[in-house]
Amino acid sequence: QVQLVESGGGLVQAGGSLRLSCVASGRTFSIYVMGWFRQAPGKEREFVAATSRSGDTKYYADSVNGRFTVSRDNAKNTVYLQMNSLKPEDTAVYYCAAGSRLYARRKDEYDYWGQGIQVTVSS
Repeated sequence: QVQLVESGGGLVQAGGSLRLSCVASGRTFSIYVMGWFRQAPGKEREFVAATSRSGDTKYYADSVNGRFTVSRDNAKNTVYLQMNSLKPEDTAVYYCAAGSRLYARRKDEYDYWGQGIQVTVSS
């Protein structure tokens, strides 16, 4: 079992930045692919970004590529999502997730989830 807890969300103006963190506890953090998803009101939960076990491989949704950066620190059992040039359409609850498959983008490919954290971008 892995427990995931997100932090760092909040309210920011368009064009601003936020950094989300997700701390893992339980099983060895470094064995998992770590991903970020988001869910806006009335919409499906969608893939945002993910990183391989080592952190060397990173992949992104087209909607955030070039603005968001995913990273991890295995010594701290933490994965990060740096979000720059935020837009109102980035407003959502953001979730971190742990899985075992590299390049996974579907919700059902991830085994463990955090409780989510709100990010609101005002125009």
